[in-house]
Amino acid sequence: MGISSISYLSKQNRDMYRTYRSLASGKRINTASDNAAGLAIANKLKTRVGGTNVGISNSKTSQNMLNVADGAIGSVTDSLQRIRELGIQASNGLYSASDRSAIQAEIDQLKESIGGITSQTKFNEMNVLDGSMGSSHVASNADGGGMNIDMPQFSLEGLGIADFDVTSNNFDVSAIDKALEKVSAKRSYLGAAYNGLDHNIAYNTYAAYNLTAAQSRIEDTDYTQGAMDLKKQQVLNTYSIMMQRKMINNADGQVRMMLG
Repeated sequence: MGISSISYLSKQNRDMYRTYRSLASGKRINTASDNAAGLAIANKLKTRVGGTNVGISNSKTSQNMLNVADGAIGSVTDSLQRIRELGIQASNGLYSASDRSAIQAEIDQLKESIGGITSQTKFNEMNVLDGSMGSSHVASNADGGGMNIDMPQFSLEGLGIADFDVTSNNFDVSAIDKALEKVSAKRSYLGAAYNGLDHNIAYNTYAAYNLTAAQSRIEDTDYTQGAMDLKKQQVLNTYSIMMQRKMINNADGQVRMMLG
């Protein structure tokens, strides 16, 4: 009976220690011995949450890149529109060769501007408009998967306007129209990619919230329940100690009677 009581008291002390530790740390699972299966599940959820949050960050970074690209493409579009206006102006038969040369001088400046925009528009030291980036992978998912964004190639050669010259007798304004169509189509594509990332961010944010909530339900301390458990354990512990003292006193009394 004494050994059983001591064992019970020892168990009560261990339970109280776990409860104190749970209340202090805010975690009901602090070691594998607390709940091995729960710890494994909580760790998997934590991994998923971490990956999902990184995916959100990656998506936002890619949106920043697309914003940079879109601003530059807007400038390219403006230059092409002006080149088209000048080309139509030069098509007028009332202009002399010297007039068209003056018009071409402005066109050359605009083409130089397009070339500069294409070669100098960068994000994180990577060029986003000259085609060197190719397909940009956005690791927007928790497992590293996601979407690929095909970045444009807007060099003068890529746009097909490197040799556009209104001083030539056979220049064709439709070359500028084709360049504008190419730029507009790619700009629409990048805008759709931006919106796709928006949807991905919204979904991942919702998923991360729910995964975190699930992890919390498994791993975090329920302070109301913990306080109740602690109070119960303290009462039982006090009762066990009192019983131990009573048993010791009874045993001591029996010994005295035997000796007396």
